[in-house]
Amino acid sequence: MKIFLNRKPVQGPWGGGNLLISAMDQIFRFIGHQVVYELCDDIDSIFIQDPRPGNTGISINEIIHYKQLNKDVKIIHRVNECDARKNTNHMDNLLRECSKFTDKTIFVSEWMKNYHLKKGWQCNDTSVIYNGVNLDHFKKREKINNGKINLVTHHWSNNEMKGFDIYEEIDEFVGKNNKYTFTYIGRENGTFKNTDVIQPLFGIELGKALSRYDVYISGSRWDPGPNHVLESLACKIPTYVHADGGGAVEFAGNDHSYESIENLIKTIETNKFHKNKMFPLSWNDCIEMYEKEL
Repeated sequence: MKIFLNRKPVQGPWGGGNLLISAMDQIFRFIGHQVVYELCDDIDSIFIQDPRPGNTGISINEIIHYKQLNKDVKIIHRVNECDARKNTNHMDNLLRECSKFTDKTIFVSEWMKNYHLKKGWQCNDTSVIYNGVNLDHFKKREKINNGKINLVTHHWSNNEMKGFDIYEEIDEFVGKNNKYTFTYIGRENGTFKNTDVIQPLFGIELGKALSRYDVYISGSRWDPGPNHVLESLACKIPTYVHADGGGAVEFAGNDHSYESIENLIKTIETNKFHKNKMFPLSWNDCIEMYEKEL
């Protein structure tokens, strides 16, 4: 099968969508499919990671034109975006317009699916596939064991909606309570006073760093299918997410969500942290599910 991807893999620290594209490129080629990044002849399936042009320069507009000339090609659109995620006002309409032309929609969480279906989604053939995780990189390892409860979070994006209001409150909390530490891995905004900041990490180095901590905190709001939560769960770290976390709550579980910083601090101060029920898919299992859809 000849498969067009409208994003090329990027090496180094990047978002969860890039991890998916990188895994698709590698695994599809390994099992015998042809992967292309231009709209050449005889494409069987078109996979849209994002309807905007991005690093291939090919948007939904060129894809629609290609399908008009090649009636048998199938368009599969993975949806991992919404206006609520980044407090924008254009993505929902753009994605709904795309749904008029696609043959299949794959949402990254049930929360993401329900969000868009309520707003009038046009494509009737829909599925949900969670992102995978490299389970060789993200796994349980020996802890720091410094006599403290070591809290951690990590993000590639420093958008405020990732939960910086929560992280700044935790920064203040650990400054007043030396039984705890807080580490932020990734891009931040220079507002922390008591937090250990580690610059963005990627792959095995991120997995090794992340897995050493005791408790994971996500403050992200309305996050479609957050990879940072999946990576924490793969490391078997008790993971707590904001009640407005969207897909984050779906992954971590309602019993591991908090409604306010006060609620979260109370949980932290119990020093009793329970395992989450969900364990993530491997990338092989995730891409196998995409292959079946394609």
